[in-house]
Amino acid sequence: MRALGIDPVHDTRQTFDGLLSAMSRPGSVHAVPAPADHAIIATLVDHEVTAATDDETLRTVLSGQGRLNPATPADADVVHVLDHTDIDIRDCKRGSLVEPSDGATVVYRVDRVGTEQTDTTIRLSGPGVDGARSVSVSLPEAELSALTAAQSDYPRGVDAVFAADDRLAAVPRSATMEVV
Repeated sequence: MRALGIDPVHDTRQTFDGLLSAMSRPGSVHAVPAPADHAIIATLVDHEVTAATDDETLRTVLSGQGRLNPATPADADVVHVLDHTDIDIRDCKRGSLVEPSDGATVVYRVDRVGTEQTDTTIRLSGPGVDGARSVSVSLPEAELSALTAAQSDYPRGVDAVFAADDRLAAVPRSATMEVV
């Protein structure tokens, strides 16, 4: 992980804490080590977790450490998306009614994520949100609409994490998401 510029103890713990806070408070923005998407993947992926990424640096480092168990985006536990993707997010693993936790975690690398309304905005409600919360993400509206569809069959769905520089926000499958 040092090859990614990430301390394997301090940075992964800080990233885990940020992910935990972001998942429990959908749409809230948290600081993590940069680059955030690399820190998230390094925190979540080990030899037992299947992963899909087009980031050659991540693949090389994780393979060299024996931590990469590669899979297609449709079969992966963790899907790393660079900006936006040609894959249909609705094809990712969404779990089942018996095992909804088998749904994928999709980590989007984006240019911006925040509470300022500068990009496509999503409004979130549900567990962990007092009323409603909005977050702005530099993804096309069509991608966020596809993500909304992938999460529309609760408890099945995908967990989404948006990572930009040293910040992240999350939308767990339990949240209700609307593109505004």
